Amino acid sequence: MNLAARRVTAADTEIFLSLARAFHIEDGHALDTAGEAAIREVAAGVELAPSFLLLEGDEIAGFFVLSLGYSPEHGGTDGFIDDIYIIPDKRGRGLGRQAMALALAESRRCGIRVLLLEVEAENDRAYHLYTTLGFTDTRRRLLRLVLAEPPQPHDPA
Repeated sequence: MNLAARRVTAADTEIFLSLARAFHIEDGHALDTAGEAAIREVAAGVELAPSFLLLEGDEIAGFFVLSLGYSPEHGGTDGFIDDIYIIPDKRGRGLGRQAMALALAESRRCGIRVLLLEVEAENDRAYHLYTTLGFTDTRRRLLRLVLAEPPQPHDPA
């Protein structure tokens, strides 16, 4: 069966959050409070992060999130496939390739000129899929610096 993508809406918040939690746990880094808040904001319609549920018929099969940016190096709007996830019992049937085709189509609709993604170093299967779709290894290192601490729970005392 073919996959379809539809934009995440506020009504999808809980299922989207559940899928994002599962993805991040599987990826080895559980969502923290700030991550969960960001997922809720994305579901509410943050323009810089168009997000989509992947549907196989009436069943949810996964999701993807695009993050939009702007880069003189890339000649304008660039994007990042921030997350892409197929639920485990749906894997092994070519849905990952279909999900990527949908993500590429949505990226083009968003006006993205250059699309980036990251893949865990040990995920050879995904790396191979991405290279067969035309992605190339940038031979650059992706570094990270956290500038804002996650919000702390309110202490009513």
